[in-house]
Amino acid sequence: MARGTILIADDDTAIRTVLNQALARAGYAPRATGNAATLWRWVQAGEGDVIITDVIMPDENAFDLIPRIKKLRPDLPIIIMSAQNTLMTALTAADKGAYEYLPKPFDLSEIVAVVGRALSQPDRKPVRIVDGPDEELPLIGRSAAMQEIYRVIARLTQTDLTVMINGESGTGKELVARVLHDYGKRRGGPFVALNMAAIPRELIESELFGHEKGAFTGAQNRSIGRFEQAEGGTLFLDEIGDMPLEAQTRLLRVLQQGEYTTVGGRTAIKTNVRIIAATHRDLKSQIALGQFREDLFYRLNVVPMRLPPLRQRIEDVGDLVRHFLRQAAREGLGQKAIETAAIERMKAYSWPGNVRELENFVRRLAALNPEDTLTVPMVEQHLVETGPPAPNETASSPKDLAEQVERYLATYFATFGRELPPPGLYDRIIRQVEQPLLSAALTATRGNQIRAAELLGLNRNTLRSRIRELDIKVYRTPMQ
Repeated sequence: MARGTILIADDDTAIRTVLNQALARAGYAPRATGNAATLWRWVQAGEGDVIITDVIMPDENAFDLIPRIKKLRPDLPIIIMSAQNTLMTALTAADKGAYEYLPKPFDLSEIVAVVGRALSQPDRKPVRIVDGPDEELPLIGRSAAMQEIYRVIARLTQTDLTVMINGESGTGKELVARVLHDYGKRRGGPFVALNMAAIPRELIESELFGHEKGAFTGAQNRSIGRFEQAEGGTLFLDEIGDMPLEAQTRLLRVLQQGEYTTVGGRTAIKTNVRIIAATHRDLKSQIALGQFREDLFYRLNVVPMRLPPLRQRIEDVGDLVRHFLRQAAREGLGQKAIETAAIERMKAYSWPGNVRELENFVRRLAALNPEDTLTVPMVEQHLVETGPPAPNETASSPKDLAEQVERYLATYFATFGRELPPPGLYDRIIRQVEQPLLSAALTATRGNQIRAAELLGLNRNTLRSRIRELDIKVYRTPMQ
């Protein structure tokens, strides 16, 4: 007997087929259609225990159909799939009442597991969000690493849980905190940020909780603290690892009892604030050294989020560059286009300063180059000033290639210490050898791709695909 009927709606025949097969193997009874109209008829007839649907359908957008489904059958779980893998897609899926959002391409085992959870757990409650165009989104990127961040954010907007964001400097920790606030339950309240590393240690308690007149030398008037400023909203505590132990003790009391006293004050003040903390430090190591309270760590680390460094989502560089160029244009730096090859060159760099470094780099490119199109030489000129690039010279022999890699690693370690360079060195070196090899074969065969494929021992379609991906120019000349 089937474990449940799963209604599948996707206009891609291949996706319908693989979902049918995977769900049938898992013991479910799948039914698939390529349009929204048929799905709606099945729902009206009372069929199905779970829906899996793409967003873009030939006859209707699933986000327009979902409210009708939820009104007719509010307990029917809906799983959204989409190739439009932006933050807004994940947030809209949560807003419309979808049980789960899965970006394409998806993992079949994961989608089967989600179906199982949907059948055994109650549907999640939606939360209203504010719409906005993709180019105005605070978070940019379609990589797998960012998709997971979007999914977590979409879930957390429906809660008031304390969040701990961990990540290297420049990865966008405050941006994530602002998204959690702006699209969450407290968006009508204030968002207040305090960077612990930017405040003198002796003033942190006063900054957080405020102080009374005469509480200390120089306190000539009563001053409110960040908790009072953030009342009813969100307090973002950046670089929480730099908070002194005395202030940690007072913060722990706030989290435990929901109240605090000002510096020099005696009356407890109730507080209604959501806490989001962030750090680039390893707090567990600080706990072991006695520099951070373990009990406070567990109070703050209710929902941990780790933001990936840019080198771990290098495929997002293109989207980020175009986004920053649009920002630069709004700042009066002119409308700029950028060559695909220039973006590829930027992908070969490690970006130790992460997205913040990339943003400043793009702004500098736009400001210092009056041309309408940014090119590889322009990028390389400024990358040399920024730091050591990944190897990109054409090697003329295996010995040259080995020496080049050794120079690159020596320069990298001399500049950035013992941290390993970003992953992908193998692929970059292979690409660097492959491009001149294919170009030489095409030159030798006068641009005849069939003969070049035979010479190289490659399938003709494989060669064509590599020519396209490597952007190799092919010139046909008559054979002599």
